[in-house]
Amino acid sequence: MLASPRGFCAGVVRAVDIVNLALETYGRPVYVRKEIVHNRYVVNELRDKGAIFVEELDEVPLGGRVIFSAHGVSPDVRKLAESRRLKVIDATCPLVTKVHYEAIKYAREGYTIFLIGHQDHDEVIGTTGEAPAAIKLIETEADIANLEVLDPGRVAYLTQTTLSLDETRGIIQKLREKFPLASGPSSEDICYATQNRQSAVLDLAKTARLILVVGSANSSNSQRLVEVAESVGAKAYLIDDIGDIDPSWLEGVDVVGLTAGASAPETLVERVIGYLKGLGYPDVESLGHITEDVEFALPIELSRDAHHTRA
Repeated sequence: MLASPRGFCAGVVRAVDIVNLALETYGRPVYVRKEIVHNRYVVNELRDKGAIFVEELDEVPLGGRVIFSAHGVSPDVRKLAESRRLKVIDATCPLVTKVHYEAIKYAREGYTIFLIGHQDHDEVIGTTGEAPAAIKLIETEADIANLEVLDPGRVAYLTQTTLSLDETRGIIQKLREKFPLASGPSSEDICYATQNRQSAVLDLAKTARLILVVGSANSSNSQRLVEVAESVGAKAYLIDDIGDIDPSWLEGVDVVGLTAGASAPETLVERVIGYLKGLGYPDVESLGHITEDVEFALPIELSRDAHHTRA
């Protein structure tokens, strides 16, 4: 049973397209700060095409061309890029940018901001950098007990876009119990693709008691899909590729559920389908009713340069 929707979201499509188009338009070298998206296969494929992945901007030659990943960066990173005269192409997901703008707005209005997320995630690091003096990180409900603020009437919360809905719902409820006047964004910051994929997995778990989630270990939204499946009693495993599948998982299993995180390409899903067919699972059915038609525009300057190059 194939979950639908699954795999690439609009933000990932945009980010991967940006790297491919930059290589096509400007030629090598094109540098990418951090992983463009959290998927080992995608990163290796782009590396093979000529993208150079670096951890920090001091690895990019002065005046070089660099792409910021889909997870966003802090203002300090942007300032460093400017000081090194780097030609920046920003592949930050627009939904992550929205959270950055919300953080800036609340900080300017004197709010204490509680950011719900995972400390070492690139998205959280970038968002925190927008207002480090105002933002306090919350990872679990237990973190809320010891929270103290100067003005309980000026408290706001934001969330990392790739968390699970259940995870954030509980934390937000506890926050509101402690700070009844807490403000939040007009809509939850969990992105549409994360919500849709989690809903599809819940549907999948009604039919398949074993679910394979294609995605890399550092992909937050992929990890959440495993947790969502397990929360309703299904066995679920995160796999990068078919080499990660343990045949013992399939013993006595008639129906296998299959989905993919928002940064995992359909190529890997097809590879798993082929592997499972070879083990005696010949029939493939799709399950899900949500249709995604979201598209994000490419950066204007890159689109213009690409057009001139092709012309």
